[in-house]
Amino acid sequence: MGRGAPLTVIGPPKLELAVENANGVRLAAAVGAARVELCAALAETEGITPSIGTVEQACRAGLPVHVLVRPRPGNFSYTREELEVIERDVAASMDAGAAGVVVGVLAADGGPDAPAIRRIAEVARRYKPSAEVTFHRAFDAALALGFDPADALARLETAGVDRVLTSGGSPDCAAGLSMLGRLVELGRTHAPAVQIMAGGGVTLELVPSLLETGVHAVHTSARPRLGISGADRTAAADPALAARMAAALTTGGR
Repeated sequence: MGRGAPLTVIGPPKLELAVENANGVRLAAAVGAARVELCAALAETEGITPSIGTVEQACRAGLPVHVLVRPRPGNFSYTREELEVIERDVAASMDAGAAGVVVGVLAADGGPDAPAIRRIAEVARRYKPSAEVTFHRAFDAALALGFDPADALARLETAGVDRVLTSGGSPDCAAGLSMLGRLVELGRTHAPAVQIMAGGGVTLELVPSLLETGVHAVHTSARPRLGISGADRTAAADPALAARMAAALTTGGR
């Protein structure tokens, strides 16, 4: 079973907002985001699978919902039982009305686990042939360990992935700008059907530089940083910041 419809990018990069509930979906719609990633415990765990009730409510809020399916915090190497949980949660999310899922599984060699991801994609598209599959920042964990980015992208292509969420293998996009541009170039040859979506520490000031890399989409929680270091963020998205980021993508960062 193949992937969904081709995702040709026309115009400026699409904005994806990370949210935790239906209110977040409505905020994303109000600022002109293309879709949301729905997750739970974002501040505490960097995101795990939301409850099915939350998924159902979010899918009624008027914007394509892509559900993060991550059964626990920690690494991205899963047991057979954990993979079964992921597949069941993917099925439940699609049955609840999701437009797609966000997943990430790494193989023993540290790269994307193409067979496992392909099975997950097949589960999603069994419920909705047009379902989109995003490979999350497990990709950055692979790059940080030295896995070849061209090989990693090629595995995602063969697995039926539509886009990859990445900070270029660095802690955040500011540090990963060079690699983000390289991934866009590598993708043209090794994974032409896989979009590169920049995410991780995205700030309003960084948007012009992200646009220069040629990424196809930008992912943010639009949660302002707290303190001088900026290591912590507010618990909820700032509507004004989200609107400014959406506008910056539309106007080329101006």
